[in-house]
Amino acid sequence: MAPAPPAEGNARCQSRRGQPRDSPGMADRMTSTAPRSGRPDTARKTHCRSPFLSIKFFVFCHGLLQLSQLLVSGYLKSSISTIERRYGLSSQTSGLLASFNEVGNTLLIVFLSYLGSRVHRPRLIGCGALLVSLAGFLMALPHFLTGPYQYDQSVPSTFSNSTDLCQPRAPGAWANLSDASCTPHASRENHEVLLVMFVGQALLGIGGVPIQPFGISYIDDFASDRNSPLYLGILFSVTVIGPGVAFMLGSAMLRFYVDIDKVGAAEVPLTNKDPRWVGAWWLGFLVAASLVALSALPYFFFPREMPKEVVRGKHRDSKKREDILRQLRPRSEHMESLSLTEFIRRFPVVLLRNLRHPVYLLVVLAQVNLSAMVAGLATFMGKFLERQFSLTASLANMIIGAVNIPGAMVGIVVGGAILKRFQMSLRQCSALCVLGMLLCLLTALPLLFLGCPTQRVAGVTYWDSSGFGARDAECNAHCRCSQDSFNPVCGSDGVEYTSPCSAGCSDLHMHTDSSVLNYTGCSCIAGPGPAGSARPGTCGTGCSHLFVPFVVLSCLAGILASTSHTPSFMLILRWGTLGTLLGSYRGGLGVRGKDFSSRGTGD
Repeated sequence: MAPAPPAEGNARCQSRRGQPRDSPGMADRMTSTAPRSGRPDTARKTHCRSPFLSIKFFVFCHGLLQLSQLLVSGYLKSSISTIERRYGLSSQTSGLLASFNEVGNTLLIVFLSYLGSRVHRPRLIGCGALLVSLAGFLMALPHFLTGPYQYDQSVPSTFSNSTDLCQPRAPGAWANLSDASCTPHASRENHEVLLVMFVGQALLGIGGVPIQPFGISYIDDFASDRNSPLYLGILFSVTVIGPGVAFMLGSAMLRFYVDIDKVGAAEVPLTNKDPRWVGAWWLGFLVAASLVALSALPYFFFPREMPKEVVRGKHRDSKKREDILRQLRPRSEHMESLSLTEFIRRFPVVLLRNLRHPVYLLVVLAQVNLSAMVAGLATFMGKFLERQFSLTASLANMIIGAVNIPGAMVGIVVGGAILKRFQMSLRQCSALCVLGMLLCLLTALPLLFLGCPTQRVAGVTYWDSSGFGARDAECNAHCRCSQDSFNPVCGSDGVEYTSPCSAGCSDLHMHTDSSVLNYTGCSCIAGPGPAGSARPGTCGTGCSHLFVPFVVLSCLAGILASTSHTPSFMLILRWGTLGTLLGSYRGGLGVRGKDFSSRGTGD
C-alpha cells in the first residue's frame, strides 16, 4: 500500500479539486514531469500543478502566438497593392516598406544570441509579442489620421452623376481644383503615412526577434527527447501555414470598402471590381494585432524554468542518449560566464569559421537567394495577378493563400518524406536540392511567356500617327480635364481612357440602380456617327484563358522548390556546423566539433 501524501499537499489538492489527491486510479492516469525517485508523493503532486508548468500548454500558446505574428507580418503583403492605390505609393516605396521589418530584426539578432538563457525567456517573448501588437496597430493608424478616401477627386461632388464628363461650360468649377493647390497637402499627408508605417515595420521586426528563437530553445530545454521533435514540427508547420492564413484574411477584409466606418454602403456607388475600389486594408491589421495581444498574455505567467517533461514507457537507453546530448550541448554556466565584451570579441571568429566552411557557405547563399525570390513573389504576386489577369485584390489574395502557399507546404512535407524514406547521405541531400531547384527553374520558365500584352491607354501607352489618343489632344482640349482624374473607361475603339473627360464624352446613360451604363458623345472615340461611346471600367487584358495555366505552373514550381527546404537544413546539421560553433566557445569542444564534422562527411 502506497504511503499517504503529506498533509500540506493533500489539503492543497483538496481545495483545488474538491477531492483527496490519492483517489483510486488517479495516479495511473497522470503523466509525470519529474523522474521517479521512490517517493510516490512527488509523482502525485504533478497532477494538480498549474497549466503554466506544462510544456504542452507552452507549445499550444506558442503556436497561437506564431500564427498571430505571421498574420501581422504577412497581411501587409496581401494588401500592398491596395495601400499603394490608397496613398499613391510607388512599387519601389511599397517594396522598401515591406522589407523594412528586417532592419530591426537584423540589428538585434546578434545581441539576442548573447542573452541566451540569461533572461526570463517567456516574459521576453511576451514583451516582444506586445511590441508586435503595437506595430500592428500603428500600421492601421494612417486610416484614422487621414480623411475619407476620395475615389474621384477630379471635380466637386456637386456634379453628381456628371462627374468626369466633358464640361466646356463650367470652367469656374475646375479652376478651384488646380494641381498646385492639391499637391502640397497630398504630399504632406503621404509623408506622415509613410513615417508611421515605417516605424510600425521597424517595431514589428524588433518585436519578432525573441519569439521564435526563445520559444524553440525553451521547448528544447524542457520537453522530453521523444516529444521535442513533434513539438518543434508543430511550430514549423504553423510557420508555413501562417502566411496562407494572412492572405486569406486579406481576401476577406478587402471585400469591404475602405471607409466602412465613415460612410454607409449605400453611399458608395463602387463595387470591388471597379479599378477605383479600395478595400478595408486597415481592418486586417486591427484583427491580427488584437490576436497577438491576446496571445501574449499567457507568457507572463510561465516560469523561467519548469520541470523536464518525462514520458512513460521510455526506452532503456534514453538515459544514455541524454548523457550524449548533454556532452554535445554547451553548459549554461560556461555560456553565461562570457561577458558581453568577450562575446562581441569572439563572434567574428565564429562567423569567419563558418564562412570558411564551403558547404555551410553555399547552403546559406542558396537559402538567401531562395528567400529573396520568395519575398519578392509574396509581396508583388498579388499585384501581378491583378494587373495581368484583371482580378480583384480579394480574388488574387485568395489564389495565393489557397493554392500557392499550400503548395509550398506540400513540397516541404514531400522533401522530408523522401529524406526519411531513402535515408539519404550528404551527397544525396545535395543532389535532391539541385534536382528540386532545376525542376523548379524548368517549370517556371514558361511563366515568362504567359503574360498579357500591354493595354492601350490613351496618352500613356498609345498614340497614333496623328497624335490621336493623347490626353491633351484637340478632341478634348475644350473639356478642361484634370490631369489627375482616374475613372477609366473603355472606348468602343478598344482604347482605354483615364476618364470620360479625356475621351471627350459629354453624356451618360444610367441603370435603374443609379450606376453608369455607358458614356456617349465621346469626341475622341471614332464611331459610326460623329462620336463614339465608352463603357465604365478598363478594357481588360484579353488573356484570361492563360490564368489557370499560370496558377498551375506557379504552384508546381513552388512545390518543386520547397522540396529542397529540409535537405538543405540537414546539410548544415550533418556537417557539424553546430559542433564547430560550440568549439569556439569551449576549447575542449574544438576536437569534438571537428570529429563530428568529419563523421558527417563520411556518409
